[in-house]
Amino acid sequence: MSSDGGYRFLPLRSVAIGEAAADRYGRWLAGIEAELSDPETDRNELCRRILEEIYFPGGTARTEEAGRRAGAERPAARPSLAADVLRDQLDPRNVTLEPEYYADTDLDRYYRVKPLIWLWEMFDKSLLGENVHLGVQFRRILARHIFARCGRNFKAFHFVKLSFGYRMEVGDDVVVHRHVLLDDRGGIRIGDGASVSDFVNVYSHSHHISDPRDVRTPRTVIGEGVRIAYHATVLAGTTLAPDSMVGAAALVSRDTEAGGVHVGVPAKLVRRKPGGERRPPAVDPLADSK
Repeated sequence: MSSDGGYRFLPLRSVAIGEAAADRYGRWLAGIEAELSDPETDRNELCRRILEEIYFPGGTARTEEAGRRAGAERPAARPSLAADVLRDQLDPRNVTLEPEYYADTDLDRYYRVKPLIWLWEMFDKSLLGENVHLGVQFRRILARHIFARCGRNFKAFHFVKLSFGYRMEVGDDVVVHRHVLLDDRGGIRIGDGASVSDFVNVYSHSHHISDPRDVRTPRTVIGEGVRIAYHATVLAGTTLAPDSMVGAAALVSRDTEAGGVHVGVPAKLVRRKPGGERRPPAVDPLADSK
């Protein structure tokens, strides 16, 4: 045990899964990556098909055909209107998302990424969403085709919420934990090695106090090596300096200082990180294999 307040050095360890399942996961993900890399792929159809396979493993079309064949023996049950509405949700062209209503949305860019954002969200709500091994790799593939830039080894855990998506710039070895909101309306840039903890909200737009239709959209910057602790909020236009830290439940309304620890509402500098030699990076079992 360390003498530093009882903290211990506990790097991540590797976790094995079944060999057959790992092979299936790899082939499924490789197929999705290949389709997304093809400029001729219809992303709306890709999203619809994957969600149908996840939520209706028998396939809606095949199920209905089986029902028609069974009709020779007994009448097939007529799908309810609610069931049809449910199936409509598989196709992102049948749903609307909040950015579509904003006057400043670049619709050409947004409609390119909307199917993948919808796929990301519906994957997370499915039986597959909490599987860390599968989910991190799945979201990493989508992020590379949603973000303006996505570096190596990006890790997003379940229920990360994007707004525009195409205004995200993410460096290498960035980690975003559960239930994080990344409001990139004005743009968010996250530097190499930054970590965003559970239930953090990061904004890049704000509203005038007199008329909320007056909107300001400055870019928010999270520098290299920044750590944002649980339930913190980062307001639009702030820059978190490299290697700074934001404490749990803090409200960042102004720029932080490099190497500083900032806590409270509003967040203020309370101490500096200790100097000295840093440990070398530990092996990340969820890093890219290539």
